[in-house]
Amino acid sequence: MSPARRRWLSGIGEHAVLEPDAWVPGAWVLSIGGREQSHVNLAAPQEIFYEYLRRMANHLDLLGAPGAPLRVLHLGAGALTLARYVAATRPGSPQVAVDLERELMAFVLEALPLPAGAEVRLVVDDARAVVESGLPGERFDAVVLDVFSGADAPARLTGPDFYAAVAARLAPGGVALINVGDDPPLRFARSQLAAMEEVFGFVTLAAPAEMLSCRYPGNLILMGAAERWDAARLEALRAAGPHPGAVLSGPDLDPFRRT
Repeated sequence: MSPARRRWLSGIGEHAVLEPDAWVPGAWVLSIGGREQSHVNLAAPQEIFYEYLRRMANHLDLLGAPGAPLRVLHLGAGALTLARYVAATRPGSPQVAVDLERELMAFVLEALPLPAGAEVRLVVDDARAVVESGLPGERFDAVVLDVFSGADAPARLTGPDFYAAVAARLAPGGVALINVGDDPPLRFARSQLAAMEEVFGFVTLAAPAEMLSCRYPGNLILMGAAERWDAARLEALRAAGPHPGAVLSGPDLDPFRRT
């Protein structure tokens, strides 16, 4: 087994560590400050280990024609798990990955290079700055936000004004995908749902079924789009899992909103 690799991140004052997954040949786990952040399978990038990332990938699978390239903006790079997934399942997809930690991005790519042919442009900058003014004229089929967890998230990335800036970056038919990690009673998650509903004409929530009681911690995925997804596409999203899980929209979200 390959040895673990370690890098000090001066920007946040913590160590980043990449360790081989003892159970999945070819896979690596990225931890920062002792907290697991990303899991990437170099041998099979189309296989995603973390449930919340699998849910995000399921949304992307239902955009456009199967296998056709997508323009994707990733806010928060991590180990580039989702960018690698898109490159593997939709060759030729032009992607942009943004992260504020230059040392982290360099460390990940040095240890786990992107596969040949992956069209991923790397940008070291603040997520909001990039969304508002960093990529003039560019529009995307999906904007993926995966940079925070819980109520300690920076306010500049959690309000309706930020989500409006994200919406302005979407091409027709495009979606915003937001990973929200939270602890009971999920007040932060519900605040993010409310903020997105101020901006987008259609919002869905995808999560493990147990989280809907607001008694368990975890990650849920919020999707924002200008137009409603039809019943067939929503059912395909539910069927894709992971199970047990739920995909809610419209009035079906009322119990979660009120909990």
